[in-house]
Amino acid sequence: QVQLAEPGGGSVQAGGSLRLSCSVSGFTYSTFCMGWLRQAPGKEREGIATLDSDGITTYADSVKGRFSISKDNAKNTLYLQMSSLKPEDTAMYYCAADARCAKLRWYTPGLALDAWGQGTLVTVSS
Repeated sequence: QVQLAEPGGGSVQAGGSLRLSCSVSGFTYSTFCMGWLRQAPGKEREGIATLDSDGITTYADSVKGRFSISKDNAKNTLYLQMSSLKPEDTAMYYCAADARCAKLRWYTPGLALDAWGQGTLVTVSS
């Protein structure tokens, strides 16, 4: 059974940092593309960062230079290091996996992905 679990959300003031983690079980995630998506209040879910099996990363313009995606294969854990947080970063954050990075990065509502986490809430106050 494929499972993704994301502890690590929380509240932080603008300008602060937070690291999200995603524990993976049930599949060899090192062969998949892994990613982070988020859904802000009143907005559609969007892909913000991906990391493929070769270590290549992509980022949405809105987070580029502030967020960093990484993984620890030995721990089967995906991370999202978030810095210089802004109130507009407030959202539910989800980790996800798919054989195709493009589906994560350019996610559209209703698109089926291979695996999802349950989401974790990040709140950034001004």
